[in-house]
Amino acid sequence: MAVADSGGGDAHRESDISWRRMLAVFWRIGILSFGGPAAQIAVMHRILVEEEKWLDEPRFLGALSFCMLLPGPEAMQLATYAGWQLRGVRGGLLAGLLFVVPGALVVLGLAMLYMAVGHLPVMAALFLGIKGAVLIIVMEALLRVAKRALHSAVHWIIAGLAFVAIFFLSAPFPLIILASALAGFFLLGGQDTEKAGTGHSGGSVSGTVRTVAIWMILWWTPVLLLTALGGYEVLVQIGNFFSRLAVVTFGGAYAVLAYLAQDVVTNKGWLSAGEMMDGLGLAETTPGPLILVTEFVGYVAGYRAGGVSMGIAGALVTLWVTFAPCFLWIFAGAPYIEQLTAQPRLKGALESITAAVVGVILNLSIWFGLHVLFAELPSVQIGPVKLLAPVWHTLDWRVLLIGIVSAVMLLWRHQSLMRTLGVAALMGLGFAAMDHFAG
Repeated sequence: MAVADSGGGDAHRESDISWRRMLAVFWRIGILSFGGPAAQIAVMHRILVEEEKWLDEPRFLGALSFCMLLPGPEAMQLATYAGWQLRGVRGGLLAGLLFVVPGALVVLGLAMLYMAVGHLPVMAALFLGIKGAVLIIVMEALLRVAKRALHSAVHWIIAGLAFVAIFFLSAPFPLIILASALAGFFLLGGQDTEKAGTGHSGGSVSGTVRTVAIWMILWWTPVLLLTALGGYEVLVQIGNFFSRLAVVTFGGAYAVLAYLAQDVVTNKGWLSAGEMMDGLGLAETTPGPLILVTEFVGYVAGYRAGGVSMGIAGALVTLWVTFAPCFLWIFAGAPYIEQLTAQPRLKGALESITAAVVGVILNLSIWFGLHVLFAELPSVQIGPVKLLAPVWHTLDWRVLLIGIVSAVMLLWRHQSLMRTLGVAALMGLGFAAMDHFAG
């Protein structure tokens, strides 16, 4: 391999691997990317490091650490970095798009089907089961992230404060991320300062500025054009909302969902809490990053504003403003990976953000659980504190039972996600059949 220039001042290794071979390998990664980021990263490690030997272990782990510092789906960004290492910007585009496009096409098809027939009795029964399972899936994510993130008393305090801020005080998610990052930068990043700055930088200032400028233009041009044309208010709202989301989505998809779900359901009214759970269930069963649930939201919002064509436009705008920033972060930052991952204060900020995400996901679990289990859920305002007060006689015992079975399968028996979702869907159909014959 020889070091080459990617066109933006970014040093990468230009390989002699054919484009056809890269296409085949990254397509394989894309269609096998089920099960969330941990499973997706494991698949990439097996294929890229062990089988193809395109990346060595230190470079793979260093890139993974860097991608975890970024907002957005770390698995997709890791795939983009691998492609960039092999063939520069074009290789990064190929790898990143192949990681996203298969799942995006499936989610779009399912979203269209959902809005067309989702209110039929059989579909409602299937999604009744999926809601119960998704609730446990979110709880499992909470346990997994907590185990990884909470290693000290400071981490626990940050997680607790984040939960109080978002659950009781309705604090904005970006503000929580900023506050936790600052706390970690100053409280957790003061150790091993003598190691700071020891990493090597392979980038140039002019190349980085050029790369950032190009991708900022690509990112915002569609939104600005829609604004200038007029008559596409919902698409502009979608573009602005998901662009903001793209820069604060630290901590994985479940942290995003906490901000996304409550805003699009409570504030914007684009879809209901039950529909949000259905969208998450669909995203869980398709390849690609879980953040593709945003595409479902974009389609539903657009569909309600103007039918199928507007729904497709909403999905496309959502995809564009969600993933264009991911390419920006990688192409601008990849040459600096060694230098950035050697900064202890940056590591402290990341640890603090991850700890705060535990509190945010706990909020998401409770919020989802209350909305799915209870038909009536009025809110009570006590000074600055806003609480949800479930009406207990509206508890849906069917969802509760499906959730218990899903918890046994996922948390105790460690069954696969697909099998758990399948059993939950069948239980939903069974309850629907019981209601039909009883009536």
